[in-house]
Amino acid sequence: MYDQYSFEDATTYQIELAKQLKFQSLNKIETIAGADISFNKNSTTMYAGIVILTYPGMVLKSFALETYETSFPYKAGFLGFKEVPALLKVWKLIPNKPDVVVLDGNGILHPRRMGVASHFGILANQATIGCAKSLLHGKNHQPQNVKFSTAEIKNNAGEMLGFALITKSNCAPVYISAGHLISQEESLNIIKKCLGNYRIPEPTRLAHNLVNDFRLGKIKAGFHEVAPSLTLF
Repeated sequence: MYDQYSFEDATTYQIELAKQLKFQSLNKIETIAGADISFNKNSTTMYAGIVILTYPGMVLKSFALETYETSFPYKAGFLGFKEVPALLKVWKLIPNKPDVVVLDGNGILHPRRMGVASHFGILANQATIGCAKSLLHGKNHQPQNVKFSTAEIKNNAGEMLGFALITKSNCAPVYISAGHLISQEESLNIIKKCLGNYRIPEPTRLAHNLVNDFRLGKIKAGFHEVAPSLTLF
């Protein structure tokens, strides 16, 4: 999908995509998804997965897994060009779309407001939230070392791009930002309700685990429904 793009082409495309960003409140949320990617170093095969859970109960309902071939290189700030095509392929397998998707990466907390969550959100026309494990862009004050403590992240112009959130005491924060079709405050509040006993929120944590099992051959590709009795915590 993007294999022929140069980084210059990709930058131009991000700037154009960012013009389509919209931020609004979601009326009602009953299901939430987590999306993640896994791959072997130096391989062109991407292993992609999306899990769907009840919200706020965090009960696993279904998941979809698929592979995708890409030669687009990894470079900070351009993650969407490597991962979004694979995630869109998985997205097509899901018959009933979730209300919101959490991605392992940034939303508008990005130099061109086009992290992987915003990139996917626009192309899928879907409400998305970015939840990144490291700070790519912007400045923030470290939150207090207390669960649910937050600090705003701003760019040099003083624009608020997201939040640093402490999800577990004595752990580094995660970085929350709106992706598309959702507000910043709502993104933060939703992620707070997705926290279990780990640093990473349950939707992306479970997606990460399932995708790794998929890469290791423990689970087959396709769409899978889960027995109602299976809960996460």
